[in-house]
Amino acid sequence: MARRPLDEEYIDIDDTFDGNQDDDAGKAGYAWEEEYKRSWDVLQEDEEGRLSSVVAQLQQQRKRRRLLKDTAVIQRGIIRHLFLIVDLSEAMNEKDLRPNRIDLTITYAKQFVIEYFDQNPISQLGIIVTRDGIAEKLTELSGNPNDHVRALDTRKNIETSGEPSLQNALQLARSSMVGVPSHGSKEILLVFGALTTCDPTDIHDTVNLLQRENVRVNIVGLAAEVQICRELCTKTKGTYGVVLNEAHYKDLMFDAIPPPAIAPTKNASNLVMMGFPRRHTENQATFCVCHSKLTTTGYICPRCGSKVCELPSDCDVCGLTLVSSPHLARSYHHLFPVENFDEIRSRVITKDDSFPSGCTDSNNLRAMHCFSCLVPFDKAETGATAGSGQYVCPKCRQEFCMDCDIFVHEVLHNCPGCWSIASKPQESHA
Repeated sequence: MARRPLDEEYIDIDDTFDGNQDDDAGKAGYAWEEEYKRSWDVLQEDEEGRLSSVVAQLQQQRKRRRLLKDTAVIQRGIIRHLFLIVDLSEAMNEKDLRPNRIDLTITYAKQFVIEYFDQNPISQLGIIVTRDGIAEKLTELSGNPNDHVRALDTRKNIETSGEPSLQNALQLARSSMVGVPSHGSKEILLVFGALTTCDPTDIHDTVNLLQRENVRVNIVGLAAEVQICRELCTKTKGTYGVVLNEAHYKDLMFDAIPPPAIAPTKNASNLVMMGFPRRHTENQATFCVCHSKLTTTGYICPRCGSKVCELPSDCDVCGLTLVSSPHLARSYHHLFPVENFDEIRSRVITKDDSFPSGCTDSNNLRAMHCFSCLVPFDKAETGATAGSGQYVCPKCRQEFCMDCDIFVHEVLHNCPGCWSIASKPQESHA
């Protein structure tokens, strides 16, 4: 009799026919299929048999996911110079993302440009595309989002063909940022959909060059993880992520909008001279120094008197950084971010808690309306699981609704409760 193999060598194959085998095979599937194709399993009806409350809760969790970020006060570079590199190879025609990779990428890229300048008003951005083994610069580094959106809307600029060249795109972005001043950060955001790259020379030399010049490279992969992309992001202190679905794709792109922390090699503080020009309208058209075009409106440099078309920018004659005071003020919220609000999951409040001014129930010490918009909280959600959709500031202890929480962190960048407390001593003194 032949010896039976050991357990680790023995494979039991059941070849008996099972009548229910087809049914079991139909129910089985990959883990990623269950996660993304069977999303209806997550939805559970409430006591009244409705799904509206469950859907609203899932939408709230998705909205707050971007808010739950690090709010530590660290040194960041608010004067940024970023190049957005878009892969326009044939791999971008795949339809694993709806409607396809290229259309979704262009849609997210236009949204990224608008949001980038909204959160970084004194920064600059440029766009580079790569296809047929070469790299092409669509727009130069500038602070006007309309130019970048207009370039992305031009159909011939986003036609796909051939293979991408990762090295040529990185070299073009690096050479375009040679003149960036020392106080400005240099970054690259690459949307890479292919699994191969057609490069003229050794790409590792380009990676080492980017590392020496402190150029941070962030990559969003659409297909699978590529080893050279991982090495590039690791050496340049960037981030690398591969998309799972459309929502995750947008999250990975928009993670590059907040300014990153300053590298330890650039930790020395230095003063930056800036000019604050006023908008000037002329009766006769004159040439601007940025585009060499005849215009009747522009901004006059306070140092040399040259005219530029837009802010922020650098004067091409004297090199002075030209910004507007509202832009500079809006950039400071990255340096002093608002702390994340805590979600109120229970109505149990201890005696040590302070009494918020927005409370109307002195026995339970609970707020009956949002402190910011004064919209009453839903009384139907005051049971054992009450508090979903209500958030409290950890400093002033005022309670806010979901919409105000998002508005405070994404638009206002200041807590109304904390500001009201800070203004009370000044009013009493007056």
